[in-house]
Amino acid sequence: MDCGQVVFSGHAVQRMFERGIGRGAVLTVIAQGETIADYPEDSPYPSRLLLGFVEAKALHVVLAFDKAANVCIVITAYAPAVEQWNADFRTRKVK
Repeated sequence: MDCGQVVFSGHAVQRMFERGIGRGAVLTVIAQGETIADYPEDSPYPSRLLLGFVEAKALHVVLAFDKAANVCIVITAYAPAVEQWNADFRTRKVK
């Protein structure tokens, strides 16, 4: 994803701290990860779910994009749970 600037929301910082996810890992996913879901109707900015692998571990990052300011806003980051995601970490398991 091409972000002119990356900003971490307070929620993201708190969750990353709780989950032991570093800023560098999130930035790696933003730079090298793939979009696995788009949420164009999210407000105040459209967002997307990114999947990346850092040190061979899957990581999901929810990222909003302020197109006018060319700023990406990290909403949250987490390791996808195997109970909720298929083995590819790209699709949710059907309940």
